[in-house]
Amino acid sequence: MLRMFDWWFRIRFWKRVVLGFVLGALAGWLFGPDAERWFGPLGDVYVNLIKMIAIPLVLFAVISAVSSLHGKQSVAALGVRTFLWFAITAVLAVAVGLAVGLAMKPGAGVDVSALQVASDYKPKDVPGPLDVLFNIVPQNPFRAFAAMGTGTTADGLSVMVPSNYTILQVIFFAGLVGFALVRIGDKGTQLRALVAEANALMIQVTRFVLEFTPLGTFGLIAALVGGYGFEKLLPLGQFVVALYVACALHIAIVYSGLLLAHGLNPLKFFRGASPAMQVAFVASSSFAALPLSLRSAIHNHGVDKDYAAFAVPLGASIKMDGCGAIYPALAAVFIAQYTGIELSASQYFIIALASVLGSFGTAGVPGTAVIMATVVLSAAGLPLEAIGYLYAIDRVLDMMRTMTNVTGQMLVPVLVARETGLLERETYEAAPTNLGLEGDGRA
Repeated sequence: MLRMFDWWFRIRFWKRVVLGFVLGALAGWLFGPDAERWFGPLGDVYVNLIKMIAIPLVLFAVISAVSSLHGKQSVAALGVRTFLWFAITAVLAVAVGLAVGLAMKPGAGVDVSALQVASDYKPKDVPGPLDVLFNIVPQNPFRAFAAMGTGTTADGLSVMVPSNYTILQVIFFAGLVGFALVRIGDKGTQLRALVAEANALMIQVTRFVLEFTPLGTFGLIAALVGGYGFEKLLPLGQFVVALYVACALHIAIVYSGLLLAHGLNPLKFFRGASPAMQVAFVASSSFAALPLSLRSAIHNHGVDKDYAAFAVPLGASIKMDGCGAIYPALAAVFIAQYTGIELSASQYFIIALASVLGSFGTAGVPGTAVIMATVVLSAAGLPLEAIGYLYAIDRVLDMMRTMTNVTGQMLVPVLVARETGLLERETYEAAPTNLGLEGDGRA
């Protein structure tokens, strides 16, 4: 038994994840709908483990990062540069979504009578930009750590409900504490050391949890393949293909082009990003992939750990090229095509502008893709009920959208680190893939 475990852990991390993916797909195909009942809990437990560590990992990493970044680089300058690249890549993502929609015409010839609104679809309430901005500041930071907020029932009772803005609230509070540690100077020496030790502790806990990734991948994919009827995809197959093509082009061409423009080898970036990309695709959650994204940026790409601890969690909250840019732009074109609406140049501009600005305005809101589609369709004057058709296949769409999101969340810190001298080229050029889980993490 010990030899078997030793053999298993000697296999590269990404290979174990791929093996879990393949075996999960096979199990889902063999067991059919029963796979969801038998293997789904494995995936659920894994996602819960990831969510368990994400908030304490972000809390201690950001506090340590902000207090350590003082004197190394201007925190404000790094923040502005990071936001600028978030915006630039979002604009490029919208352009890709529109271009693929116009070229592939996924809405042309769709039989509207064959489309059905998802049974579990509920129209989303779109929060205003000020609502999102004000909710970044937590009323109670401990409630934010618990991922909970307050709500009111119909009869006026105050109850605890899941919070929409948890990660952004944690980042805000942690950043404030980090700045306070800088300002109190030597008085905070012991506290800074304690935070650094807590950060090191959470990194070790993260290593333990990440070892469950292959098993979690197996459970998630088995449940998806077994429980997801192929017949759901047939009426909207053209849209599914178009979205996957658009995301693949954005990753392979736009991201690679930006890396080449910065003198970086794209293949080495994707090699280092592959573990987080795999988990993002399987789990369909930037939040679930956050610990891997952070470790990939540091251990595989050589981004300064203090800057990465600030930029990657921020990106996981507001950097959504797949959900917030490509998907709503492509969905708008698709709906216009199958309903026979001829979009004007001004409508295309509105779609692009709403996609870029809306992706920041809905930061931290669950179901970002559906919220964004609602915002963009409303702005362009397109029928909102069509979102219910796309929601029926949202799980399959979300896999590729999320992988695109997470890839961009790792890309921007690499670009900014390269521009500001915070990138360790030796680590980047070595192109490790193992997240520092064992040995020196090099493949």
